[in-house]
Amino acid sequence: MKDKLIINTQQHTYEIIYSNNFFNLADCLNKFNIANRKVCIVTDTNVAKLYLEEVKNILSSVSKSVCEFVFDAGEHSKTLNTVSSLYSYLIENKFERSDLLIALGGGVVGDLTGFAAATYLRGIDFVQVPTTLLAQVDSSVGGKTGVDFESYKNMIGAFYQPILVYMNISSLLSLPTEVYLSGFGEIVKHAIIRDESLFRRLVTNISKIENKDVDFLMQLVYTNCDIKRSVVELDAKENSLRAILNFGHTIGHSVEKLCDFKLLHGECVAIGTIAATFISYKRGYIDLADLESVINLTKAIGLPIKVDNLDIANVLAVTQSDKKNKDGKLHFILIDKIGNAIIKTDITESELLEAISYILE
Repeated sequence: MKDKLIINTQQHTYEIIYSNNFFNLADCLNKFNIANRKVCIVTDTNVAKLYLEEVKNILSSVSKSVCEFVFDAGEHSKTLNTVSSLYSYLIENKFERSDLLIALGGGVVGDLTGFAAATYLRGIDFVQVPTTLLAQVDSSVGGKTGVDFESYKNMIGAFYQPILVYMNISSLLSLPTEVYLSGFGEIVKHAIIRDESLFRRLVTNISKIENKDVDFLMQLVYTNCDIKRSVVELDAKENSLRAILNFGHTIGHSVEKLCDFKLLHGECVAIGTIAATFISYKRGYIDLADLESVINLTKAIGLPIKVDNLDIANVLAVTQSDKKNKDGKLHFILIDKIGNAIIKTDITESELLEAISYILE
């Protein structure tokens, strides 16, 4: 396996670096003239306790100066209020357009930092340093940034690419089990929509998943980033092909919202994936064996396949108001085989109701 992956977008080209530590981060940033730039590390309270001082010490040796902005961990902080506080901090510390933000943490940190970078002084460089599996295989790659607005997930955002993504795979060893496993919601999704061989690899390596085998995880993260690269390079702003990455997310986001974000994002994606696979089966695109294989893999990994205490009518209403609707039509991602996604705009209300009923306890 290579130790880097190159992402080519219309905005610019950048590297994803794979490592087992943070030591090489300084060398990777030297090419960006970091000696003459101020750096602000943006992180949350959970990650700060684990890695902030280490990363700060490493960057202090090569940059003009380093400071940190730490916010409360959790989806509830992914708001314009937190971004506003970050703006104020950057202004007070006289950050200029030539300076640099570092997003150190999971998906919330990366999305929020990226949005702040896209909008502060009309654009300041930022680096993704993802420390969760979900962020490493999905949210840190591709340039989607944003925050939640009221109860609407990722309603405000921008497509804005980082100048570098640096992944310390060993950081996954510090994750709580449920946070670690949440990342597999996106991994299973990638396999189902784009890579049947990855799906089979997951099926036959459950023990390595359970044991957090670092070599296996390194290969897994690389494979998933490469899948996302293959999509994002062709459609960076989700005008067409990139929509397939939303497989499982339409109903999954509804579950996430109605659970008041008490379930992790990857857990909700897993539930939404079961619903989307079920519709694919009911339409005759895949057979029962394929549906059962998705269910069995999801369960074997330790992800949920159903959710309780939700009202079917509420889930339907939120699903139908999904922000990915176009021209009044729900754009829904299905599969016609494991490894190949298709985009459909003719999903009926009765199909949605049947799928939602299928994933409700």
